[in-house]
Amino acid sequence: MAAAPAAAGAGASRGRQSAATAAAWGGWGGRPRPGNILLQLRQGQLTGRGLIRAVQFTETFLTERDKLSKWSGIPQLLLKLYATSHLHSDFIECQNILKEISPLLSVEAMAFVTEDRKLTQEATYPNTYIFDLFGGVDLLIEILMRPTISIRGQKLKISDEMSKDCLSILYNTCVCEMIRLDEVPNLSSLVSNFDQQQLANFCRILAVTISEMDTGNDDKHTLLAKNAQQKKSLSLGPSAAEINQAALLSIPGFVERLCKLATRKVSESTGTASFLQELEEWYTWLDNALVLDALMRVASEESEHNQASTVFPPLGTSEENALPHTSARTQLPQSMKIMHEIMYKLEVLYVLCVLLMGRQRNQVHRMIAEFKLIPGLNNLFDKLIWRKHSASALVLHGHNQNCDCSPDITLKIQFLRLLQSFSDHHENKYLLLNNQELNELSAISLKANIPEVEAVLNTDRSLVCDGKRGLLTRLLQVMKKEPAESSFRFWQARAVESFLRGTTSYADQMFLLKRGLLEHILYCIVDSECKSRDVLQSYFDLLGELMKFNVDAFKRFNKYINTDAKFQVFLKQINSSLVDSNMLVRCVTLSLDRFENQVDMKVAEVLSECRLLAYISQVPTQMSFLFRLINIIHVQTLTQENVSCLNTSLVILMLARRKERLPLYLRLLQRMEHSKKYPGFLLNNFHSLLRFWQQHYLHKDKDSTCLENSSCISFSYWKETVSILLNPDRQSPSALVSYIEEPYMDIDRDFTEE
Repeated sequence: MAAAPAAAGAGASRGRQSAATAAAWGGWGGRPRPGNILLQLRQGQLTGRGLIRAVQFTETFLTERDKLSKWSGIPQLLLKLYATSHLHSDFIECQNILKEISPLLSVEAMAFVTEDRKLTQEATYPNTYIFDLFGGVDLLIEILMRPTISIRGQKLKISDEMSKDCLSILYNTCVCEMIRLDEVPNLSSLVSNFDQQQLANFCRILAVTISEMDTGNDDKHTLLAKNAQQKKSLSLGPSAAEINQAALLSIPGFVERLCKLATRKVSESTGTASFLQELEEWYTWLDNALVLDALMRVASEESEHNQASTVFPPLGTSEENALPHTSARTQLPQSMKIMHEIMYKLEVLYVLCVLLMGRQRNQVHRMIAEFKLIPGLNNLFDKLIWRKHSASALVLHGHNQNCDCSPDITLKIQFLRLLQSFSDHHENKYLLLNNQELNELSAISLKANIPEVEAVLNTDRSLVCDGKRGLLTRLLQVMKKEPAESSFRFWQARAVESFLRGTTSYADQMFLLKRGLLEHILYCIVDSECKSRDVLQSYFDLLGELMKFNVDAFKRFNKYINTDAKFQVFLKQINSSLVDSNMLVRCVTLSLDRFENQVDMKVAEVLSECRLLAYISQVPTQMSFLFRLINIIHVQTLTQENVSCLNTSLVILMLARRKERLPLYLRLLQRMEHSKKYPGFLLNNFHSLLRFWQQHYLHKDKDSTCLENSSCISFSYWKETVSILLNPDRQSPSALVSYIEEPYMDIDRDFTEE
């Protein structure tokens, strides 16, 4: 989207419009220069000088120019919209004009999400480009903000339908247009001169400009479509979002300032005088019931705290000197200040999270560690990020428990997403601990007589958390107290699981087991009988990482799941959705294989007593899982979420191959096909899935490394097993084609994206 400054005032004179129009026409004997107007508008929006919107032209001029340039009448519509959207205008006419503009842009947004994205957006989406270039975005924002203006004590109102029309058009514009930060003159010096408030507000813009647009089209999220898109994108070079990320990271001190802003305390945010100057912008918020509820809730919390301090004054303070209980009304300014800071941190944490997931991830990781973001967030955890644990903090007036639009709730979720991105497959994850906790990891390794994790030894102790508890431990504490209906459970589990991902670490697992994490997970799955699919999936994934190859974890599991009734509830949860639970099935299967090959009394005891291991060890159980895992996925529906089902089925077959039982498993699959009256259906589908697996994983180093690290099976063995299964020789006892009868053979189907 073009970076346009504030629009010219409503009182722009005819003389100014005529001069601007004349400048655009000049030099061609009264005829407009091709491309000159668009060039001047773009330059004006970048510099703030000259032409910046449609209102600076006459309708006659725009109509004549439109005949040559085919602007679809958009500049003229913007001129009419401007004229009908003044404070005393007829907003019904304004809404009619919006409905004329909307389809002109929505058709291009639809094309964007269903067709190839081009690098040159202006040429690809002309209507959106012209709408933005002639000031349409600024004008719609002005219209949306009209209700914040008070005239003679009365505030203007616009209909909900009109607001939705404006937001719909703005959304479609954002889909097709994006600011190119590298085109902004003197960007580095401009950003470097921002004060903290300006930098925080700038992050709101960056939230759009550095993020890859999420089209919301389910088909485009399939791995098949993503692979096809990646191939086509290679010839286009980096996306606008990637270019913008690189531009930001080239600004000296930018990430350091973000880290300082994210970790500053509320008391450091602003002085009294400057805060009072900022209050004016809060007045526009107070009509928003959601924000007012949030402010009043914070005020009530502070009042309760002050009341407690009055009843039980601190040591050395007499009751006469203790501050009296103050009302929520007198506490509101401080509450505003806290909420203001929350809103700032929201934007900053989002930007840091996006940068952490970008192409320059390692560079950002190094800087975030160096500038002590993690210790800073640890110091804010109790006082701001998770300052009070109460069920009332989860649901606000007019919203349900799944609503994530409260600033308080959104800050917590954004914080958890940042932790997930920071910990995921990176050795800097140990910065989430303090020195004492790092020593505990070393002691666990020493007691188990295993080498210390190299990343722990290499951790710079000056950059870790300080205080009695590190950030990971604090997260575990609030996680165990979270109400059953909390929307945070999913994100908390994801953040903790990311700490365990990668090569399995016994010390990391024991660190979490000693803090009661396994029992908490089992309570949520079994005793609370969690119904949320997202939460269940995150808990199953976390449980799998926590238990994998760990005998002590299986002992704890068996101690908690100590009755057949509990075990049946657990199995019911697993079997209710294998897409959600298959990672746990994979981890238990891998652990069983390792335990069976170990000669150890402790392991033998667990093998003989653990219900879960006994259940998974049965061939009928493995075959049931294998059949369902293959049956619930197809090449055309594979996504990043369910591709794990394919890899889990491969793990079962790789372990069977190790025991020279692969032909037996394939023969049993064939029998199960016939018993279901669908001969060939499953094995043909599996053949297609394995062909796609080769296409997908043999060209993605990161994915293959993850498979190897998480399974402790070399990637060469993965590749060999897939090749053996896809062997075209019908005489091979380990080839899929040997078990598909000729009349049902359908293995050459083309599954490439059309």
